Amino acid sequence: MLALVDFLGQNSVILFLLLFARLSGLLAFFPFFSHMKIPMSIKTALVIFLTIFLFPLASMPNIELSVMSLVLAILSEMMLGFIAGTFLILVFAMLEMAGMQISFVMGFTMASVIDPQSNVSLPIISQILTFIALIVLLGFNGHHAMLTFITQSLTQLPLGSFYPSHGVWKYLLKASTDMFIFGFILSFPIVGMSLLADVVFGMLMKTMPQFNLLVVGFPIKIMVGFVVLIAVISGIMVIFQREFIRALEHLQLLMG
Repeated sequence: MLALVDFLGQNSVILFLLLFARLSGLLAFFPFFSHMKIPMSIKTALVIFLTIFLFPLASMPNIELSVMSLVLAILSEMMLGFIAGTFLILVFAMLEMAGMQISFVMGFTMASVIDPQSNVSLPIISQILTFIALIVLLGFNGHHAMLTFITQSLTQLPLGSFYPSHGVWKYLLKASTDMFIFGFILSFPIVGMSLLADVVFGMLMKTMPQFNLLVVGFPIKIMVGFVVLIAVISGIMVIFQREFIRALEHLQLLMG
């Protein structure tokens, strides 16, 4: 009985609270785990289960036991989850950027649907690339790597002590720039073929004025776009996998 009372003491309760805050922040922003289609009850149950499972690995932080200190420690854990999630979400944003450009040249800009991952309206091509990327993520065990990072953070980063360093902001700036660059690179084959089709259609209209671009040209551009997309989608997913693994490796910046 005394052992149970000691286990449920003040330090254990604070430790459980901070660990729960860290896991809540990380799983709330990590891809796949934060998917809007997963019921909130399932997410909460997963966080509670992981908190109980990882509780022996956590150690009591060296902070002042006051209300203000605990609030700041919880905010620190929320910031850790937000920044760590941003590291990985930027890789998915790269695919969304590529999908927007592909949709624009194929005439699918208005064909937008609500993305269940971010709950915002995205072109249909961006949705297709994002769903395939989630399958690829599960295929190379990216969700296991995220859980491994959570476990390592408990031993390398004390609870309530996270503060973003200069290296974190530097990487986020570079990753945001790479998002636009890789988005253009991934969409370039379809954009290039679309521009080539426009040149061909322009030459046909000069030699054959009766050629109706609206009736014949747009369906051909859509067909060519889908053919090229099917041909290069495996390469797109290889680049996605490489960049996601690189983002996982850069999560170590948060430990310092």
